Amino acid sequence: MNSRKKDRFNLTNLAQYLYEEGRRPVVPLMGYPGLQLTGTTVKQNQFNHIVQFRSLSRLYDRFRPDAMFFLMDLSVEASALGLPVRFPLEETPSVEEHPVKSLEDLEKFENIDILGDGRVMVYLETLRHMKVALPCPVGAFVIGPLTLAGLLTGANEIAIKSLTEPDFFEGILQFSQRIILRYAQALSEAGADTLMVLEPTAVIFGPQQFRNHLAPLYRELVGVLDDLEITLHVCGDTTHLLKEMAQCGVSGLSLDSMVDFGKAAEIVGKDILLIGNISPIEMLQEKPQKIYSDTLQLLNTMREHPLFVLSTGCDLPQDVPFENIEAFFKAGREWTLSALKGIKDLAIHSQ
Repeated sequence: MNSRKKDRFNLTNLAQYLYEEGRRPVVPLMGYPGLQLTGTTVKQNQFNHIVQFRSLSRLYDRFRPDAMFFLMDLSVEASALGLPVRFPLEETPSVEEHPVKSLEDLEKFENIDILGDGRVMVYLETLRHMKVALPCPVGAFVIGPLTLAGLLTGANEIAIKSLTEPDFFEGILQFSQRIILRYAQALSEAGADTLMVLEPTAVIFGPQQFRNHLAPLYRELVGVLDDLEITLHVCGDTTHLLKEMAQCGVSGLSLDSMVDFGKAAEIVGKDILLIGNISPIEMLQEKPQKIYSDTLQLLNTMREHPLFVLSTGCDLPQDVPFENIEAFFKAGREWTLSALKGIKDLAIHSQ
C-alpha cells in the first residue's frame, strides 16, 4: 500500500472530530481567489503547478481553512482526451465542440492515456505539493461520468440519448467512467485525502434515472478506491435526488445554495456528510455583515447534524472580496455548540 494512504485524515474524520469539540470544519470551495494574492492569471495557474500551488498556499496562509482543494476545473479530462478547449487568460476554460455522436466515434479516444497529458500532470503535481506542505487534509476534483459524457457529445444530446439510444448512452457512460477512474487512481496515489466528483449534469435526471444509470458508477468508484473518501457535488436544486444520492455509496454530498440544508439533513440522515452551502453569488455581491449572519444561520440550522462541513454551495469566483471570505471564516470560527447551548439555556431560565 502507498504509505501516503495510511495517514489520510479526510473530511468525515475532520467533521466528527470537531463536532465532538463543539465546532465545525470551515472549508469553502475556494482556489481562484488566491490568484488575487499572486497576481497571476487563470491560465497560468491551470498550466503551471508551481504557480497554482503558490496561489493555493498563499490563500491557505491568509485564511487557514480546515481543509483545502486544488482549483476546480471541469475541462481537465476532456482536454486530456483532445477535445477542443478554449483557454482564456482570465476565465475558466470551456469545451467548444462535442465530437462524439456514435459509439464508433469513441474509438479514436480509446488508446489515449490521460495521465500523459500536461494539464493532468499539473493537477497531480499541485496535489503532491499540497500534501507535503499544507498541515490539513487536501482534496482533489474529478469530473463525473455523466458530465464528461455531456462534454463528449453535448449536454442536451446526452439527455436525449439517455432516452432514445440507451446502448449509446450506456457505452459513453462506461467509457467516461474508465477515464475518470484512471485519473482518480492517480490522484489517490498523489496523496489526496478526499475526492469530490463534480456532476452538475445529474440535476437533469429524475430519481429513477439517477438510481439506474449513475448510482452504480459512483458505487464502483467507492469500491475501487476503497480507502479514499468520495464525495459528490451536483449543482442546482437537487432536493428531488437527495435520497438516491445518499444511497449511492459516497461518504458525503456537496450541495448548492438552492438546497434547504435543514431539509437535506432530514432526508439523508446523520451518517452522510453534508458540505455547503453559502451562495458564491452572495459571497461575491453581498456585504460582509450579510455573509456573517447567513453563515451563523446555516450553522444553527445544522446544529443537530454531526457530519457537517461549513462550505460554499460551489466554487468561489476569482474576484470575491476578501472581506466577505473573512466574514465567512469569522462566523465559522466564532460559532460553537456550547455557545448555542448557552443561549438556549439562558432563554429557558428567563421564561
